[in-house]
Amino acid sequence: MACIFCKIIKGEIPSLKLFESEKTLAFLDIGPLSRGHSLIIPKHHGAKLHDIPDDQLAEVLSVTKKIAVAQGVQDYNVLQNNGRIAHQEVDHVHFHLIPKPNETEGLGIEWTTKPADKGELQKLLEDIKSKM
Repeated sequence: MACIFCKIIKGEIPSLKLFESEKTLAFLDIGPLSRGHSLIIPKHHGAKLHDIPDDQLAEVLSVTKKIAVAQGVQDYNVLQNNGRIAHQEVDHVHFHLIPKPNETEGLGIEWTTKPADKGELQKLLEDIKSKM
């Protein structure tokens, strides 16, 4: 398998491990956006969030929280991308924990909103809820 994260899990590629269990691995990012930028991954290989079993996702988020607390960060982003146009570069689900110590370090986000039609929102709500 050519997945870089699977190779890290198997120990074929070294990493700076913060945490490891049967289901989860967390390590420091070697190309950090800020000090403490970490990657938290399920050991189950899946390209997108919906490919990962719920029990694995639950542990990943719990570990993300533990690392944030251990780092003592007050402001941080948790980022998880799915698909190339959503900026996913590695086809293995991973969560970034990115400390935001000040305005210039960490993740920069431009969030452009637009007004939504309330009728369309109601239709969307009903459609999504009917499929859950």
